[in-house]
Amino acid sequence: MKQKVTPARVVFLIFAVTVLLVIAFVCFVPLWHVLMVSMSNPTAVTSHRGLVLWRLKEWDFKAYSIIFQYQKLWSGYLNTIIYIVLSCVFTGVLTVVAGFVFSRKRFRFRNGYMMLISFTMLFNGGMIPTFMVIRNLHMIDTIWAMVIPGSLSVFNIILMRTSMEGIADALEEAARMDGANEFVTMFKIILPLCKATFAVVMLFTVVGKWNDFMSALLYLPTKTELYPLQMEIRSILFQSTKEITSGTDAASMNVYSRNIQYAVIVVSTLPVLVAYPFVQKYFVTGMTVGAVKA
Repeated sequence: MKQKVTPARVVFLIFAVTVLLVIAFVCFVPLWHVLMVSMSNPTAVTSHRGLVLWRLKEWDFKAYSIIFQYQKLWSGYLNTIIYIVLSCVFTGVLTVVAGFVFSRKRFRFRNGYMMLISFTMLFNGGMIPTFMVIRNLHMIDTIWAMVIPGSLSVFNIILMRTSMEGIADALEEAARMDGANEFVTMFKIILPLCKATFAVVMLFTVVGKWNDFMSALLYLPTKTELYPLQMEIRSILFQSTKEITSGTDAASMNVYSRNIQYAVIVVSTLPVLVAYPFVQKYFVTGMTVGAVKA
């Protein structure tokens, strides 16, 4: 339906576009500043103050050549990818099963159970009790400490349940008449119709695990070879660049230290920025599906 163009609507559209452009500018400028600093002349970077909207003096990519030779950065990448894959498997299976169970009207006391687990979104044991549980399960200094805790999120269950509740019961009844069991109905009938919401859950899992360094800080006290990418970046940003620049002289190490820090941020952020546009349509659809029911 074509909406009538009125002066009030024109004013609103101008205001909305202006606000969105300001928000986009505020979000984009820090990323652009980091990218430009990482590619600028290191001497100019050291003496410059304020935002860098274009490279200072000439282009200089030596910071990238230095960090690409840093083996721990690549091992951190590999560990992070392993944690993401395992977390997606655990989270995907558990969330789909939980969402399916709580979306079935024949499940007695489902509302009571839902209220009980939703309570944990507001109140939980906290960091120390969680650490004690992980320690007593003998998962300290193992990859499972990075994967299993947090695999099942109440928020993800609510998303999946809401999406599955919007599917007609007649589909499940038809599947039962054809001899399908619960697992066949759940994974072959219901889940394909909720792929947008499932994609959102996977996106949350990937981004959360990609940015997670606190788990490694708590649960990997001695196994530094299991550190994810964010822990390696933390070491570079908050400790020193001495180890990463061991192949260069001391003068180069001091000159390029700031460039290296910014270049590491770019290298760690780029994969998520590249992948997000391809899943954005699922994000919008998955977050809104089930909000309006016929």
